[in-house]
Amino acid sequence: MQQIIGGSDGEYRFLEIPDPDAWVMPGVRWGAFEHALTPAFWVSQAWQEGEPEEGFQLCSTLIEEVVTCLLGGHGAPAEVGLAASRRVIEALRFNPAGPHDFSWAEELLKEPLTVRGRQVRYRFASQRAKYLAGTLAGLTHINENGLDDLGLREALCALPGIGPKTASWIVRNRRGSNEVAILDVHIVRACVHMGVFPEGADPARHYFDLERRFLEFCAGTNAKASLIDAVMWAIMRQLDRSLMRLLIDPGTPIAERLPLLQWGEAQCQVVAEHGTIRETTGRESRGAKREALAAARIHA
Repeated sequence: MQQIIGGSDGEYRFLEIPDPDAWVMPGVRWGAFEHALTPAFWVSQAWQEGEPEEGFQLCSTLIEEVVTCLLGGHGAPAEVGLAASRRVIEALRFNPAGPHDFSWAEELLKEPLTVRGRQVRYRFASQRAKYLAGTLAGLTHINENGLDDLGLREALCALPGIGPKTASWIVRNRRGSNEVAILDVHIVRACVHMGVFPEGADPARHYFDLERRFLEFCAGTNAKASLIDAVMWAIMRQLDRSLMRLLIDPGTPIAERLPLLQWGEAQCQVVAEHGTIRETTGRESRGAKREALAAARIHA
């Protein structure tokens, strides 16, 4: 068994997981938890992170959650998607009766946004405005309380501009669901590296097959899919590209790859020489951490 120790302020917790050579699922071994991007690594990270105290929800209502996830998907950078959704939500709260038609949505999305002190434009504003207007109209026909997790996802997928990934994101956020997976590029890359997904895995073509394998992986590690997905996304998104190549790129010579992510003095020196990792946990404010890990799940 591998034993992981975590805690703070004199309080310690212990987690035992199978040996590195044990199988999580056919073709996938646990690996060592101190080795970056192994199943054991992800389980240990999720265990140390724990579930968000306030849940995964970004907003208090289904409509606002859908707006945030819709405008954050389709390749929009996280910060830009959040800025656009905040503007739309403010407009909805100011005038809940509408009309919330295409012209209204397009005007909101075409006006420049302020992100980190800079003026930026929301990409494909007209197309997203069309999706937004259609989705707001369609949401009036969805009875959220009358649907289970998969039923809610199916209903959301019928709305303009919402596919399985965005719908799964909404369901995970609203309900903390472990029956869905948000398979963006970061999750796919991590799962291909572990052997959970085959090389060339394409969620656009095989979303539900890949989701089934992801959920099987989570069941094999006895970890919640909602939390593994969130932690995996947060860490993969923050890894510096040069460090990513050293960790997992088959094109990098084996002798040059970085095998471990340990935070001892020697390892930190290796990281400093080869790349950087932006901190995703520990010293962020509660609001920023929640945005990064749970709510601001904007897909690249």
